[in-house]
Amino acid sequence: MLGRAKIVDRMLPCGVKGARWTFSDLIPIRGLVTGEAETMGQEPRPAFAGLGPAELVRAASIARRFFIDGRSKSEIAEEFGVSRFKVARILEDARAAGIVRIEIRLPARLDASLAHRLRDAFRLRHAIVVDTPEEPEAQMRQQLAHAAAALLRETVTVDDVVGVGYGRTLTLMAEEIDGLAACPVVQLTGALLGVNTSENSVELVRRITARSGGPCYSIYAPQVLPDAKAAASLRQQPEVSEAYRRFGTVTKAVVAIGSWDPPRSQLYDSLPERQRTALRRKGVLAEVGAVLLDADGTEVATDFTERCISISGRQLRAIDEVVGVAGGTAKADAVRAVIAGGYAKSLVADSSLATALLAQVGS
Repeated sequence: MLGRAKIVDRMLPCGVKGARWTFSDLIPIRGLVTGEAETMGQEPRPAFAGLGPAELVRAASIARRFFIDGRSKSEIAEEFGVSRFKVARILEDARAAGIVRIEIRLPARLDASLAHRLRDAFRLRHAIVVDTPEEPEAQMRQQLAHAAAALLRETVTVDDVVGVGYGRTLTLMAEEIDGLAACPVVQLTGALLGVNTSENSVELVRRITARSGGPCYSIYAPQVLPDAKAAASLRQQPEVSEAYRRFGTVTKAVVAIGSWDPPRSQLYDSLPERQRTALRRKGVLAEVGAVLLDADGTEVATDFTERCISISGRQLRAIDEVVGVAGGTAKADAVRAVIAGGYAKSLVADSSLATALLAQVGS
């Protein structure tokens, strides 16, 4: 029986992280490659058929130098006294024969297959799918927050201006966002009244910039006003106007996606029942900030949006990169509407939501 060893978490030559390099020894020599041994009954493939133990050991050693130690082919050639072309041939044959096996594995919480299908089906720039099978909603939100924070860390630079919406998952994200570039962060909506004061949008952007060290542009005002006139007046106040002036400079944004049918929205929860009913009669199915959308992603109930302190639908669509964050199958229709309307160009979702979205488009 033959040994196999696994060396974990190396970086592929092409730059793909999270790979596992596996050497399958075709002879029963312990110590040829260190690691976790398993038994195999595989015979040598034609590329190394007929070679003796010394040649097989040399092939495995050359593979280790290249794939594990990161040595160049020229350095390996000099060490083993062969040509660089011979090294290249041995490496090629080692993979063909199964001496070297490459397994690309994402962290257990990410589902690469679903993410790839989701990105292609909805033409997204980034699709991140967190595998959260049958987890309580609170734990699902925590995983989504972690993934959203990681995506921002990866994509945001000091030259960006980041816009931030509000929501329970984004509040958790603020606690996960260590390492974000010290760029300006702009609050995109006023604070919702009647919801948890620790989860308002003012506190959210403050927490993010406290960790990143970048400047913060908050909106010290409620999100929903009694009428459009009151909202227009408040937009002229210094505690609001500074953030409003920066809406047009936002290059990347992260927003929560709310559903109105079925209701999964803090904005929905904050409104009186009479207002909810009236807005749903106008076809409201989804919301981003204070932008209300129907099933096709068309903005509706604009008279409501006009009395809100929030980035407009036109301004949101003009941002180069907007990451929507949502979880749970109940939000599938809302997420699809937001993407269809062009209000989110990337998505962080859990596996149940991703599966439901793909089912809707028959993918």
